[in-house]
Amino acid sequence: MTLIDRHDELVRLLRLRADWRAVDLAEELGVSTRTILRDLDRLRDRGLEISAMSEPGGGVHLEPTSVFVTSQLAVDDVVALVLAVAIAQAMPWMPFASGAGSALAKIQGSLPYERARQLQSLMTRVMIGNPSPASVRREGEVSPLLARLFERAFTEERLLAFSYQDRDGKASRRVAEPHGLLVRAPIWYVIAWDTDVEEPRLFRADRVRSPHVLNQTFLPRPHELVRGICPNARPAATSI
Repeated sequence: MTLIDRHDELVRLLRLRADWRAVDLAEELGVSTRTILRDLDRLRDRGLEISAMSEPGGGVHLEPTSVFVTSQLAVDDVVALVLAVAIAQAMPWMPFASGAGSALAKIQGSLPYERARQLQSLMTRVMIGNPSPASVRREGEVSPLLARLFERAFTEERLLAFSYQDRDGKASRRVAEPHGLLVRAPIWYVIAWDTDVEEPRLFRADRVRSPHVLNQTFLPRPHELVRGICPNARPAATSI
């Protein structure tokens, strides 16, 4: 029986009965009691609410309403959820925004350590600013292709090449390291290091055209670059 199969079977057994002992679960699954206690810890990391006494004869109980909040979610799925919650928190007048903090805490609390560490690294580079003033209007639609390619370049730390039209209408070809994302609804910006001028830059998504991801990778620059270029914004998540 593989580790995943054993965990699935362990959860099944816990849902069938509420009076298990660790030693009985070990016998049922053909493993040591120490292995069962370790498995229970791993299931807790995945979001299940399990109470258990540390000694072999102690009872083990699974909260009936407990579910794997993030068991089937990849890191980018969780990033999307956390980002959506962070945006809702920045707009408290929106319906359901008041419960966003509680939802975010549940998502964060259900993450295993490695996934939480990876998510932490990404989400401290996602900045939420105040909504754009009414005088700032989108200059055309943002290409769905840009969103997908930005996600890939951002998470895989690859250079992003694109055409860009500045506020004066001047077009140029850019190659940038996408180090972060700034959201000022309804506008979002790529927080980047421009490799041509060797300086940090903000690129408005609605001014980006013909993007593509390059094979060349880059090393993440200090978080101060991300925060320094948008000092009035706050990270979407500061501690996970």
